Amino acid sequence: MLDYSQMPDGLDEAVFTARTEAGNAALREAGFDAVLCLIDTSPDRAEAIVREHLREHAFGLAMIGGGVRMLPEHTLLFERLVNVLIETAPGMRLCFNTAPENMVEALKRWIQAGAVAL
Repeated sequence: MLDYSQMPDGLDEAVFTARTEAGNAALREAGFDAVLCLIDTSPDRAEAIVREHLREHAFGLAMIGGGVRMLPEHTLLFERLVNVLIETAPGMRLCFNTAPENMVEALKRWIQAGAVAL
């Protein structure tokens, strides 16, 4: 669960959820076959969830959202996610968005660069 008290003014769970859902819709509209992987804030549980997704699907590209990357209290969580992706899916590219509204652009940077075969 995110601590919304650390977020910019006006950003609460309802606003964040709506923005994220709109970003996910934009991914589908852009033709991405995105598989969402919602994780726990516990590094152990998050790692287990990601490992399960990686057993079920093959991915060329993964995005770790700002809710993990940008909050200092999630540094260990971010490290664990990056390391499990490197370990479990060598060659996978990582991309990062700055807001739910630019998920498509973040993915396209790597696809247009020819770095990922989807």
